[in-house]
Order: sequence, then structure tokens, then C-alpha cells
Amino acid sequence: MRVSRGRPLLGRSGRIWACSLLAACVIVVAAGGAVFSGQTRADGFDNAVDSPFITFFAGHTDLLLKMAFPGTLVPAIVISVVVAACCLLAGWGRGAVLALTAVPAATALDDELLKRLFDRTYLGALSFPSGHTTSIVSLTAMLAVLLLVPPQRPGTRAARVLVVAAGCLVSALVASAVIGLRWHYFTDTVAGAAVGIGTVCALALILDLAGFRHSRRPAVATIQASTRASSPQAS
Repeated sequence: MRVSRGRPLLGRSGRIWACSLLAACVIVVAAGGAVFSGQTRADGFDNAVDSPFITFFAGHTDLLLKMAFPGTLVPAIVISVVVAACCLLAGWGRGAVLALTAVPAATALDDELLKRLFDRTYLGALSFPSGHTTSIVSLTAMLAVLLLVPPQRPGTRAARVLVVAAGCLVSALVASAVIGLRWHYFTDTVAGAAVGIGTVCALALILDLAGFRHSRRPAVATIQASTRASSPQAS
């Protein structure tokens, strides 16, 4: 089996979208962090949004825990490894690296930096951004890059769209669950989604840039060798 960096993850138009999404995600997280930094209770907006979830799911803790489970690291890592293995079997090294790094990078950024930086708490626990939402959304965003960005096989489009749509649905369920469990405010889940999407966009851009530089080296070496061979000193 031959594994190479293969085709780019994004392409030219995809890079434009990724840069725009990354900038928007940074703004959402930074603005939210500035507003909610040090907050220990819900503001009026979060209280208005969260209360219906908490009321609707009252007494259904077991259901909420099952809904939140896809946002934990174990299922996210298992799915990431499976996706990476599929990319390796297809000889797409860049895709495999994105699959393996998306969730760990996003959750590490969330847990080790942003939560401590903004210090927003819910019932005494750091909450901004939501780690569960970050995990599942980064997984969904990674699948979207691998399955939806052209070129793709036209005959598999419906299946690929269905997989990503399922990821979006599960992401919404996870976000609803952590609100209902009173682990996070609504705005925590929005910031978590922004961290997940932004991290995947940043990783895809970095991997494509690294692959571009790698692909340039043989071409540059060939041009230099050709130039030396055709120079008057070479004759």
C-alpha cells in the first residue's frame, strides 16, 4: 500500500471558505470569552434559552446522558481512527492526519487553554467553551472536509451528504443534552461549535500548506538541475 499526501484537503475555493470560517470562529470565541469571562451564573439570554431545555428534559437524566455520550472522547477517537484507516487504505495521507488530529487538537485547545483563560463557570465547573460540543462538532467538521469538498465520486454523493447530516444531527443532540444536564449554557455550546469548526479549518489549511511546500521541492530541484545543465559552464 502506497500512502502519499495525495490531493489537497480544500482546494483553492475551499481555502477561501476555510479562512472565512476560521476568522468567524475566532471572532465568536473571542467575543464570547470577553463578554462571559469570570461569569458564575447565566445572564438573561442564556437563562431564556436554557430554561425550556431544562424544563423539557426534567426527570430524564439517563436519556440526556445517552444523548451526550457521542460528545465524549471515546466514541470520537474510535470514529477518528476508523476514518484515518480508510484514508490510509485509499492512500490519502493528508486525510488520515486530519482525521487523527482534529478531535484531540480541538479538545486540547478547549480544555487546556480557553476554559482556563475565560474562567466562566456553571455550578462551579469551567464551562466556556463546551468540551462535549467541541468534540462532536470537530468530528463532524472533519467528516465534512473529507467527504464533501470536491473532487469526490459523484455516485456516492447522497451517502456522503447523509453521513455529514447525521453528524450535524448528533451534534445538535449533544448540545441539547449538555444544556439539559446543566453542564453548559447555550452560549457555551455555540463557542464549542466554533472551536471545533475553527480547529478543523486551521488544520486543513496547515496540512495543505505543508503539502504544497513539499510538492514544490522536487519541482524546484528539477528546475535548478535543468538550469545548471543548460548553462554555458555546464558545456
